[in-house]
Amino acid sequence: MACMNEEGQWIVLMGLLVAVGLFFLALIINQSALVGQTTAEGVLEFPKNDIRDLREAIFDYVDKYGNVDAAGNPSAKAVRDDIIAISLDRKNAVVDFKVKDRIYISGQWAYPVEIHYNNGVTEYDETVYRY
Repeated sequence: MACMNEEGQWIVLMGLLVAVGLFFLALIINQSALVGQTTAEGVLEFPKNDIRDLREAIFDYVDKYGNVDAAGNPSAKAVRDDIIAISLDRKNAVVDFKVKDRIYISGQWAYPVEIHYNNGVTEYDETVYRY
C-alpha cells in the first residue's frame, strides 16, 4: 500500500481547483455585466428631454404672462392648466411651477421660477431666474 501511485490524485485535485476558479471567474464576469446594465438603464431612464421641453413651455408662459395671478387672468390659468395636464397625460409626470415676483439680480430684473417634476422614477426640482 505504501508504494501506490498518487499522481492520479493530484490530477483530480488540480482539476477541481481549476473548476472552482472558473466558477468564481464566471460569477465575477456575470456580476460586472449586470452592474453595467443597470447603470446604463439608469442613464436611459433620466427624462432629460422631457424636462427640457417642460422648461421651454414654462419659459414661454413666463415670457407671455410673467407672474400674473392665474385666477385673475383666465387665459393664463388655461395655459398653466394645459402645461400641467399635458405633462401628466403624455409623459405621466406630475408637474408644478410657481412664478414669483420680479427681483433685481446683477443689474437685471428677473422672475424666479420654481419647477417641480416627478414621473415616479425621477424627481427634479429647480429654481431658475428668467430674465
